[in-house]
This record gives sequence, structure tokens and C-alpha cells, in this order.
Amino acid sequence: MEIKILGPGCAKCNKTEKLVREVIEETGVDATVEKVSDMMQIASYGVFGTPSVIIDNEVKCTGKVPKKKDIIAWLAK
Repeated sequence: MEIKILGPGCAKCNKTEKLVREVIEETGVDATVEKVSDMMQIASYGVFGTPSVIIDNEVKCTGKVPKKKDIIAWLAK
């Protein structure tokens, strides 16, 4: 599973990355996490709000910090 956290490095982006990493550790899901902070690269995903979470090239969340239960549900699929 490939997870990308899109964001310039603001507090919400950092919190989103931390939550995703926590859930991966707690659930034992085999996933790689990449932080993408380059605005041109972020725009290439078609998202205009950050933080955004992309799992296996599918946008799961944009413009807000996701809830832990939502992240768990995304990783379970």
C-alpha cells in the first residue's frame, strides 16, 4: 500500500502524517508513507486543499485532518 500525505508542512499537515503513521503502526498494515510538500507535485494530484491523503493513487481526504477511525477504515480496504 502506498500512502502520500500532501501538504506544505503546516501544523495540520504534520498532524495528518502523524495520525496516518500511528494507525499503520497500530494496525500492522504493510504500507509506505511519503510526505509530498512540493506545490507543483501536489497540484498534479488535482487537489487544491491541504492536507490531503492519497492511498494507492486514490484521494481519500482533502482540506482537513482526517479522523483516526476514517484512516483505519481506508487502510482496511
